[in-house]
Amino acid sequence: MLTVHHLNNSRSQRVLWLLEELGLPYEIVHYQRDPNTMLAPASLRAVHPLGKSPVVTTEDGLVLAESGAIIETVIERYGQGRLAPAPLTPEALRYRYWLHFAEGTAMSPLLLKLVFDRIESSKMPFFAKPVAKAIAAKAKSAFILPNIASHLNYMEAELGKSEWFAGDAFSGADIQMSFVVEAAHARGGLDAKRSKLMAWLARIHARPAYRQALERGGPYELLN
Repeated sequence: MLTVHHLNNSRSQRVLWLLEELGLPYEIVHYQRDPNTMLAPASLRAVHPLGKSPVVTTEDGLVLAESGAIIETVIERYGQGRLAPAPLTPEALRYRYWLHFAEGTAMSPLLLKLVFDRIESSKMPFFAKPVAKAIAAKAKSAFILPNIASHLNYMEAELGKSEWFAGDAFSGADIQMSFVVEAAHARGGLDAKRSKLMAWLARIHARPAYRQALERGGPYELLN
């Protein structure tokens, strides 16, 4: 029995989805973000020293952290050939690339946009507000938004080559990319103008395992 240490509105939602796709038994330990800081509770540090989610513990005492590492390890240990392309194929190379691209490249500017959006809207002395807003606006216009647009254009073009990120078959790469594309849709400017990404989102949201993971994991505000 696998245990998912699940933080609301977080990357751990895609781990639940992975386990549903594989039909693996698992239990969930729920954690709630602090409503003011949006950080995970300190109790998660009892599971992993960084106190972040997702974390998965296995029946033999292994503690897995980092979404990409969890997806790779679970598929290797329990997948029985599912959700990963055959080794040493072009699809396997794409699969590994997207597993790393999601957090190594795509999430950074989306996270920065979230931070600077909050700077613009946060409470502060009236005399500091114009300066803070000007700095945030400059950072977004000069660096953050152009990078998000570049990444989205790249992903859109790649989905023009195949239905799924790693090729013609759905894989763990699509699970890993889900949080990125959902975050871009929620706060990064992704809309109907990038039709292939939006069609991909519709396909993953229609999967029974995706919907079952939502039922078990609870509210997921990135979808709003």
